[in-house]
Amino acid sequence: NAVSFLALGKVFSSVITGNLVLLGVAATTHSSIEAIHAGLGIAGYAVGILVGAPLAARRSRQTGAWPASVTTTLAVELIVLAGFSVGWELSDGSPHDGGQLALLIVAAAAMGMQSAAVHRLGQMSSTYLTSTLLGVLAGLATRTRPDALGRSLGALTAVVVGALAGGILARSAHAWLPVAVLLPLAVVVAGSLVTSRRASRGRAA
Repeated sequence: NAVSFLALGKVFSSVITGNLVLLGVAATTHSSIEAIHAGLGIAGYAVGILVGAPLAARRSRQTGAWPASVTTTLAVELIVLAGFSVGWELSDGSPHDGGQLALLIVAAAAMGMQSAAVHRLGQMSSTYLTSTLLGVLAGLATRTRPDALGRSLGALTAVVVGALAGGILARSAHAWLPVAVLLPLAVVVAGSLVTSRRASRGRAA
């Protein structure tokens, strides 16, 4: 989101509420460029969900809180983000015109796939955290402990740290941005595969 806002036309790759607002603002200011960017951000995200949701919903023999279909969907997202990274490097970290629009669509599609995958795990999200913040603050206000407080605080912290890292790399060390984009997701996919294999071996034994 930080990278797409800074380098791909001042829109977000997954904050669809923000993009809808930007689309409305573009209509009132008669800015066709802003409207195109906001519209493509929304469209790319929608395509990602349409592709990712069926993948994430597939049933498997694996049991547990993390279905194999989630790993599959995230692995496909990793491939999409690898394509984004290639395009980013080819543009030398400064995409323009058609290249900028193409990268925006790819980034938004990847985030749509991620949203579909994480939604498969339950009523949670890794790409929009307004309800997460609501739960934490409401718990403080009512002096009750929200469910999964640690996870909520971790997610809120991670999105700020991720935006900070993405912003710094996009502005000051753009050649290294693919590392920040790909490495966390690659670790999640690899970790889930290892865990799944260990669980399979345990059931076989």
